Amino acid sequence: MTGRPTVGINTNMRAELLLRQRQIIGEDRFVDATIWRLHRSLPGSRHAFKYRLALIVDGICVLRYDNEAGKGDHKHIGEAQAPYFFTTLDRLVEDFWRDVENWRSE
Repeated sequence: MTGRPTVGINTNMRAELLLRQRQIIGEDRFVDATIWRLHRSLPGSRHAFKYRLALIVDGICVLRYDNEAGKGDHKHIGEAQAPYFFTTLDRLVEDFWRDVENWRSE
């Protein structure tokens, strides 16, 4: 993501905040991104990260990548939901921004 991310560490918690960023990309839209490093993976995921990357337009989430305990890695495009194959954090962010650009060009 562009810009300087906000990073915080709290040693008495089970998660380390790696990224919390809100980026305005238009008058009526923004990206909200949060990524944590966990001490162990969530059920349904093969990695130790918890994330939520969302594109909000006119107050509505139109695109979101996230992982939930039991559901694993997936993405939402409008009302549709599809699995997402997580490999690395860098790739996750690249894939998300590619989908943001694709959504914007439609």
